[in-house]
Amino acid sequence: MRREVRPHDSLAELAAAQHGIVSQRQLAELGYSEGAVARATRSGRLHRLYRGAYGVGHPAVSQHGRYLAAIHSCGEGALLSHESAAWLWGLSPIWRQVPEITVPARGHNRTGIRIHHSTILEEEDRAEYEGIPATAVPRTLLDLGARLVTRQLEGLVEQTERRGLLDVGAVDSLIARSGRHAGRKQLRRALALYRDPVMSRARTERVFLDVVRRAGLPRPAINLFVAGHEIDAYWEQERFAVELDGYETHRTRAAFERDPLRIEDLKLAGIDAIRITARRLEREPDQVAKRLRMLLERRRRALRLHI
Repeated sequence: MRREVRPHDSLAELAAAQHGIVSQRQLAELGYSEGAVARATRSGRLHRLYRGAYGVGHPAVSQHGRYLAAIHSCGEGALLSHESAAWLWGLSPIWRQVPEITVPARGHNRTGIRIHHSTILEEEDRAEYEGIPATAVPRTLLDLGARLVTRQLEGLVEQTERRGLLDVGAVDSLIARSGRHAGRKQLRRALALYRDPVMSRARTERVFLDVVRRAGLPRPAINLFVAGHEIDAYWEQERFAVELDGYETHRTRAAFERDPLRIEDLKLAGIDAIRITARRLEREPDQVAKRLRMLLERRRRALRLHI
């Protein structure tokens, strides 16, 4: 004999699929009248979390459930956003008790929810993770770009890369269509390090030699084999080497493991060595020149003392 499915059976199944919560609209679709909802609330079967959103069976829903309830409370098209979305995507360890929700149209405030309004939400700005509608990662970064200081935003972008969620092209596309959004410039700067390298090895060497010239230092030997390794720049008298690195040279695990061994081999051969990234040469040539002068002078003093 076929068992009759009662409303509370369907409710339990729905809540189990939604981190323990259900919305007022869903209750109505399940056949619950306003009076039935009120009675279920008084009896403890439903617990009001936000306006129009309830925990089923108990009020202590999970962190995910609390955020999903806030989304349901804010209506159609609402998305978890800003710091709350960063937590959901695993970009931040901080779970905020007051959820942040972005909605496509202005509406009423909700007690216990921080609501943002956006008119530039496109379909690609919407995503879902763990069953929770949220701003996609690029949009989450853009929103937080308007709030975080440079170092904090760079850390967030770095964590996004670690999680395998950083799509620079998608972020650039979002920046291009984001109008006057306050996070545009900050996010563009934070992404500078992750864009495709703009310098070939030959160009990197030319820029480096120009820095050396402006620093008033003697020209080093370029691409010389020393202690079994090809060295980008080498001052033989000072026994001082510089490796010029672009991100592309460290994309493999083998290269990552090999690099420290090169430095160790040079040190065992009595050669001091440092690394300078191509990006840093481009962005901080004066600082690179100043530090090179200091390091070479320190190396000369050390060799004189040793002699």
